[in-house]
Amino acid sequence: MTASLRLRAAVVSIVLLAVFLGAWHIATRSTGTAANMSPEYAKLMGMTATQGKSAMPGPLDVGAKLWEHLLRPFYDNGPNDKGLGIQLAFSLGRVMLGYLIAVAVAIPLGFLIGMSPLMSKALDPFIQILKPISPLAWMPLALYTIKDSSLSAIFVIFICSVWPMLINTAFGVASVRKEWINVARTLEVGNFRRAFTVILPAAAPTILTGMRISIGIAWLVIVAAEMLVGGTGIGYFVWNEWNNLSITNVIIAILLIGLVGMVLDQILARVSRLVTFPE
Repeated sequence: MTASLRLRAAVVSIVLLAVFLGAWHIATRSTGTAANMSPEYAKLMGMTATQGKSAMPGPLDVGAKLWEHLLRPFYDNGPNDKGLGIQLAFSLGRVMLGYLIAVAVAIPLGFLIGMSPLMSKALDPFIQILKPISPLAWMPLALYTIKDSSLSAIFVIFICSVWPMLINTAFGVASVRKEWINVARTLEVGNFRRAFTVILPAAAPTILTGMRISIGIAWLVIVAAEMLVGGTGIGYFVWNEWNNLSITNVIIAILLIGLVGMVLDQILARVSRLVTFPE
């Protein structure tokens, strides 16, 4: 039954993709009339104006350009001309560093909040005030105090990643069945050992859900952060290619951002399934 459902879902996905690509191709075909203009102006304006070609590239144009990038993903021709492999590596490095710092802060603090009603009440106002703040609102302050664009982007990743993990960890720890904790106390299991042998396994699915939400937010925010700070990264690549009016490269970058985000999400989804158990 499951295999049949997956097969049918795959067929539907392929059909939808084919319909989308077909509609995209038809919408971007050359349907306009060629314009009469001086040779100098025609050279300046390019094929969009001189041959009635759509300004939006079609799927074949994007595919051809993507193949060029895949053949040379790590070329480096200077500050504003690096391969997509290099750009993605910089972005992933910033995301992973900020994300791991958030993990190191959010999970222990979430355990403290979940196990202590006093700390939960005391810290809740601070969490409720800081959580809704847009991560990019921290960027000017980070640039002013840290004075390094790359570290500022890492800080923004940290500040946007910490809240889902913190809240989910606190909720998961607080929701552990009291019978399990009482049995551990009856067996005179210490607080530290009880946290690792009883509470952590029980709260792990909820904690992983928070981590999964956080990685998606982190990857979403890094693109906007790199547009602001510049230098390197897939976000800066999108902004730089827009300034160069290379819509084809912008579409390719958007596609790669989506694919990398999906891979990161699926990795944590698989880990989450490994720690989920039937009660």
